[in-house]
Amino acid sequence: MALPSSHDVALTAERRIAARLLLRHPLVTADGPHADTFPLVRRHADWLVQRFQQVLGYRLLVEASYARLFKAGLGPGAGHRIERSTGTPFTPRTYAYLALALSVLVTAPEQLLLSRLVTDLRAAAADAGLVLDDSGRAVEKRALAAALRQLVLWGALTETEGSVGSVAAEQDGEALLTVDRDIARSIVAGPLSHSSDGADLVLRAADPGFGGPRTYVRRQLVETSAVYLDELTDAEREWLRTRQRREAQAFAELLGLEAEIRAEGIAMIDPEDELTDLQLPGTGTVAQAALLLVDRLVARLRPEGAGHPATGGRLIVGVPIPPGLVGELVDELLGQYGQRANWHRGYLEDPSALRADALEFLSRMRLVARAGRLRSDGHGVPPEYQVSAGDGRAVTDVSTARPGTTGEWVLLAAAARYATTVSIKRADRRPPQTDRNGETPT
Repeated sequence: MALPSSHDVALTAERRIAARLLLRHPLVTADGPHADTFPLVRRHADWLVQRFQQVLGYRLLVEASYARLFKAGLGPGAGHRIERSTGTPFTPRTYAYLALALSVLVTAPEQLLLSRLVTDLRAAAADAGLVLDDSGRAVEKRALAAALRQLVLWGALTETEGSVGSVAAEQDGEALLTVDRDIARSIVAGPLSHSSDGADLVLRAADPGFGGPRTYVRRQLVETSAVYLDELTDAEREWLRTRQRREAQAFAELLGLEAEIRAEGIAMIDPEDELTDLQLPGTGTVAQAALLLVDRLVARLRPEGAGHPATGGRLIVGVPIPPGLVGELVDELLGQYGQRANWHRGYLEDPSALRADALEFLSRMRLVARAGRLRSDGHGVPPEYQVSAGDGRAVTDVSTARPGTTGEWVLLAAAARYATTVSIKRADRRPPQTDRNGETPT
């Protein structure tokens, strides 16, 4: 077999860089934070449009000044939240202001004053039957300012003179804004004209279309931290079982991802740690506490006899976390590390808040989950977990892979990747046998 030429290697590398950028930042502008890579997106636009459509069912629009990858979503409860620069997630109120501002900008003049935008936004709210707080409360002003800052970040607004942050000042400030209507129109990806309400919009946006199980599973692989077998339908598991090696190779070539295939599911690992909005290990009190917490949970709850059913093992996707255990461990961590690691004072004074935020962080990482909760996208697995193939050939028996109603939370299999491992040297000093990741399988 002939080795690829230097031209082919360079071409593949450029396309991969462009694809990774769009997957991580679905809206890229020619003069924005990723202006240096935008020319690659333009150069390989035709190839990228075709590949994103074929592989993930995503539509890609590439214009002279911006590129927009229209992702499809994964259904209720599976979205990626928008956060402020401080890491604080948008509140429902902030999302409402964001949607109202977009409704104004799609038909706004090229330039307008901040005060005019706010006035039109409030008129749009009245037309939609929404009641906005006119008392001038600081919390309302901050929510509005956060929504407008996000539009500046996306490039839908440019602060020509002044700043949108002045809307949160004690005495409302003024600013001159330049509007990019094309970008404003491209921000909303879901089928608004066909949806009756927000819930319907989320379901329609997640529809894999003609791609069916193939498209849905591929989206799961690239958009989530781990794909567990018991969250897939029979058809999806069958497709994944027969294609997992080829899909792993395809994603390695397209996005530079490495597949970790286990009995309980698959995780796509990014060696560069770029294609994620969460980092573990990470910085800050919550990320540090979450890593320490998951290590101790695995040490306490690691099951025996886990493995692939084909080799005599028992498929275990999750184990129940006993009530009170998380609180007990968080109290231990606060006592051991709180003061010494200079953790946030608010968490030192309120351990229950740290417990809730650490669990929420681990849930977003798909290392823990609420007991009895699986997919809710309309395609899914029955809540009682009694799953079998229609023709009697079960791809993998998932009926008891995860506990149903025991306890409030479940520790999931991928958590073992973040647990402390101990290697014991043999007497002859040869290295111990481990898997390719240097770990003992869950």
